[in-house]
Amino acid sequence: MTKREKRSIIPVFLIFASAALIPLVDTGYWLSISISVVMYTVLATSWTLFSGPTHYISLATAAFFGIGMYTVAGGLELLPFPFLVFLAGIIGAILAAVIGLATLRLSGVYFVIFTLGLAEFIRQIFTWVQTTMGTSSGLYVLTDITESIIFWELLALAMLVFGLGWWIGRSRLGFALRIIGNDEIVAAHCGINTARAKIVLFIVSGSIASVTGALLSPRWTYVEPGIAFSPMISFQVVIMALLGGTHRLWGPLLGVIPFTLLWDVISTFFPNQTTLLLGISFLLIVYLIPNGIVGLVEKIYSNWISGNREQFN
Repeated sequence: MTKREKRSIIPVFLIFASAALIPLVDTGYWLSISISVVMYTVLATSWTLFSGPTHYISLATAAFFGIGMYTVAGGLELLPFPFLVFLAGIIGAILAAVIGLATLRLSGVYFVIFTLGLAEFIRQIFTWVQTTMGTSSGLYVLTDITESIIFWELLALAMLVFGLGWWIGRSRLGFALRIIGNDEIVAAHCGINTARAKIVLFIVSGSIASVTGALLSPRWTYVEPGIAFSPMISFQVVIMALLGGTHRLWGPLLGVIPFTLLWDVISTFFPNQTTLLLGISFLLIVYLIPNGIVGLVEKIYSNWISGNREQFN
């Protein structure tokens, strides 16, 4: 670890410590918004761990998230909550491994379409199971876990994700994934096991999404397939990550905060046009800031530095 990296730990620690005080200051609207911000920070950052370096656009977040929610909802009367959260991560990892082995040989639009269909396929399976069992209703998640506890749990998970992302970025795995993202054929000729590298990161991303769903399950109280496996979750995660920028670990955070606040306004005042406005948001982001807020800031900074150099020369 360099001296610069050691110095950067202090502001990061202060940010997380300050965020941890939010439930002590407000337990109403701002705590609710903060939970959504931390939730999407975890999902978008874990999504970026895989899709950022590989450029594989995954829309399977909702599938893993829903699996986590149903793991808790279905087993809460039989097993303790912490064990169910751990179990959700294991199930998510297994599902990601199976999907990765079957599909990561695909690329481009084929992979996108498959991952989008996966969440819908799993949602239909859960709907069919509930219907055949004699009820079309969902499951109730009744616990004494408060929103403050959920927020602190998600914040701890966010710290873990950022720490994991920092380590991966400096590991041989992270280096291999960056080569794969630049040119997968070249990576294979360099002796990199491209399939294994992609599957490992896909497993990490999927298990984190499942744990996030498990931690959020008590907040929903009532879980059904339409809620747990909503495709809106997958699309929002992608949009937030792209808005912030996927070439920096902290990039998604810069997209999560403004988009969460904007989405809250849209959901409040335009509840019947959310899908339309989500699509418009995606088009505007891709067209206006293709490299995200991080890329825009870096471009402005680079132009400013170049301008100063020319002035002094």
